[in-house]
Amino acid sequence: MIKIEGVAVSGTPDEPDLSGLEAGEIQQAVDIVQEVVHWYTEQITAERRAPLPDEDRIAQLTADRTAAYQDLARLEDAGQEEDRLAALYTARLRQLEG
Repeated sequence: MIKIEGVAVSGTPDEPDLSGLEAGEIQQAVDIVQEVVHWYTEQITAERRAPLPDEDRIAQLTADRTAAYQDLARLEDAGQEEDRLAALYTARLRQLEG
């Protein structure tokens, strides 16, 4: 899992509290998390197509993508805490895109 200082990442004891979000905020968070999932999918595909795929990297990317999918499901199901997840995934996307 990618570590972002000061931000709880899914799968940790500090998982986000999904409460108090409005519909527009939820959609914004969903969009951001989907961008991160897309980035992971592209990286997994590229690594699999590499002449010598790094299986450890593929496993890590897959685990990170799974965590993002879990957060996405919580957002869609619970309809809560977009601000926290939006900040988390905005920071993650910036970090991933370099």
